[in-house]
Parts: sequence; C-alpha cells; structure tokens
Amino acid sequence: MTVSTHDKIRRRIRSRGRGAVFTPSDFLDTGNRDAVDKALSRLRTKGVIRRLDHGVYDYPKHSSRTGLRSPDPDQVATRLAHKNNARVHRTGAYTANALGLSTQVPGSAVFLTDGPNRTVRAGAVTLKLKRTAPKNLVGAGTTSGDVFQALRYLGRTNMDDQVVRTLRRRLSPSDKKCLARDAAQFVGWMRPIIARVVEGSKA
Repeated sequence: MTVSTHDKIRRRIRSRGRGAVFTPSDFLDTGNRDAVDKALSRLRTKGVIRRLDHGVYDYPKHSSRTGLRSPDPDQVATRLAHKNNARVHRTGAYTANALGLSTQVPGSAVFLTDGPNRTVRAGAVTLKLKRTAPKNLVGAGTTSGDVFQALRYLGRTNMDDQVVRTLRRRLSPSDKKCLARDAAQFVGWMRPIIARVVEGSKA
C-alpha cells in the first residue's frame, strides 16, 4: 500500500511531538516540493499545524486554560535562520541569566544573526532577529556561544572570581572541553577567563 506524502508528513509531525517547529525542507524526502507544500497547507487548514511565518510551522501545544501555547522562541529563531543559510544565537542578556551570571530576566526574545533583520509574531511571543557581524557569533548554537555572548554582555570590567566559579559549576566536563577548543576564537580579554574556567579539563 502506497502512503501519500500528506500521511507521511502527518505521521512524522506527530512523532516529533507537540511543540515541534519545522519548515518544508524537513519533509522533502517524502515527496516533491509542491506535494509537501500542499500537504502542509491541508494540515494547516485542518488545524493540525500552525503557520508562524512564511515557510515556518509548528505542531502547537495546547493549554486547557489559554488554548494554543506560544512556540519555543529558540526553535523558531533557528528555523528562520536556517531558511536563509544563516547562523543565530540568543543575546547575551538571555545567556547570562541562563548561566547564572545575571539575575536580569530578558523581557523579549531577541536573537543575533548574520542573516537579515526580522521581527516575527509567533503566538504571544514577538521574536526579533538582529543582524550582527559574524565575529559576534562565535560558537553560535553551542554552549561556547552561550559563554561568549554572556561575557560580551557583562563586559570586561565586570569579570571577577565569581564569574569563573559560576561557570565552573554550571558547565559540564564536555562543555568545558568544547570551550577550551573554541577559546582561540574569543576576544582577547576573554581568553584568560576561559583558561581559568577550563583549568584541569582536557581539550
């Protein structure tokens, strides 16, 4: 029995689970582009998936209280950047908070990219992609990138022993190995900090 492109895509989406974000290119192994686009359009019409932006969809999570939940900003930003063959990474305010280096909670979902500027309304979330120079995207999409953005956000004058202790505690051994490997790409003043964080770790 031949399975249609529509059914293949529907099954794959459901297998990924609620909250998954995807683009047509994720399904080109199931049929040609026209068939994929038609299948996604039908699934959207039926309310199975939601269109977040041109060529970007999600399989939304539901809440009994609020209805459809907003998508994961990280996934949306990654998919938007992927469409443009660009890199993307969370801003320093977000990464500094996530790493325990700052108590400031970012009020909006802002990402840096070497692709075009974009502002997308995804559910209740307004997501912004801000173009920056490639040199500001060291380790984009990795823990090394998180550390780079966090240190860049905090600034050279705010480096102290507490920063080193916090990163040592928060990062796993594998994270530290990756950080040691990527350290050469970091701004000069950051490298001594990184050396202290990964001290004792084998690259």
